[in-house]
Amino acid sequence: MQYQQYRLAGWPRLSVACLAALALSACGGGGGGPNGEFPPAGVGVAEVIVEPIVEWDDFSGRIQAVNTVQLQPRITGYLDDVHFEEGAVVAEGDLLFTIDDREYRATVASQRADVARAKTRVDLAEQDLARSEKLVSARAVSIEELEQRRGEVEQAQADLRAAEAALDVALLNLEFTRVTSPIDGRVGAALVRPGNLVTPNGSVLTTVVSIDPIHVVFEGDENIYLKYQAKALTGERPSSRDVRNPVRVGLAGSQDFPFHGEMDFVDNSIDPATGTIQGRALIPNPDGFLIPGLFARVRLLGSGEYEAVLIHEAAVMTDQDRKFVYVVTDDNVALRRDIVLGREVEGLRVVEEGLSAGERIVVNGVRKIFFSGAPVAPSADDMRSPGSAPQVQVGSEG
Repeated sequence: MQYQQYRLAGWPRLSVACLAALALSACGGGGGGPNGEFPPAGVGVAEVIVEPIVEWDDFSGRIQAVNTVQLQPRITGYLDDVHFEEGAVVAEGDLLFTIDDREYRATVASQRADVARAKTRVDLAEQDLARSEKLVSARAVSIEELEQRRGEVEQAQADLRAAEAALDVALLNLEFTRVTSPIDGRVGAALVRPGNLVTPNGSVLTTVVSIDPIHVVFEGDENIYLKYQAKALTGERPSSRDVRNPVRVGLAGSQDFPFHGEMDFVDNSIDPATGTIQGRALIPNPDGFLIPGLFARVRLLGSGEYEAVLIHEAAVMTDQDRKFVYVVTDDNVALRRDIVLGREVEGLRVVEEGLSAGERIVVNGVRKIFFSGAPVAPSADDMRSPGSAPQVQVGSEG
């Protein structure tokens, strides 16, 4: 029993020794060099990039038309004809629908006749007043009769104005039999066909949406709003209420942000139900590619310009919850350096803590390094695209 316990207690120590021996023998029969040392690992190294950047914050949003119009008739009548191709681009003032106008033309003719009669009554009343003014000096007409003639003139003039107003209404209703586009944009489907009765506030004829420019609407939470307010107070980043901060927009299925615009609205309150505030940007859309309802990935300027240390993601290793890289010294030794990463900027990662300008790190072959302090055989590489640069050996800079 005592012998068995001794064997069990010594097993870990024996195992470590055996494993070390096996590892040495497996790596070249007792060592990679004449002295049993491992050859330096060949790795690609690059100097960290230091350049001025700005940060961008990402949001999800929807494309909306700047102007959306639901066309409804202003008069009652039977739809006579449709004058547009559904889905076509139309200009302001283009004729879209006509409503049977015969009844309205007759009304206009009747109102014009009423205006002519009213003008005749005015002329007669004015003539009677002129005669009475001449006769009153000869005491052939009483003062009371003269005042009556003046009242008749005023009454006739009022009747004329009423007849002219009624004619204006009749002409307006006749104009409403021609339904035109109120904006430049793209017209939708004709929702009512010729022969159907249309009524004000009861029939939607079609919709027209503006094309260029177009809006993208998105929402941010309270934290992002407070962040922007704090930056505005310190002058680091102006508020989008005061300055048209730049915006980039991408669509579903693409990682690019090809559409560029600027902020034109921030809401005046936070929605207590969602804890978000709405923002809106204006995007040029000359070719009409963007249409209302599209999902949009929105990237809004999130900071002022500052100098940042940038590295490629390929150089970063993970040790539980810590991130680290291998810094190559002047005598070609790779030393572990813990870092704090920031956001991604144009394919690179911002290093908030741990690295400074002029330092070289391993960007290609980092998994060949098994411990901090290992010797390496560095070759120059490209930080923006590790592995793409020609392998040129770099010697000690010491």
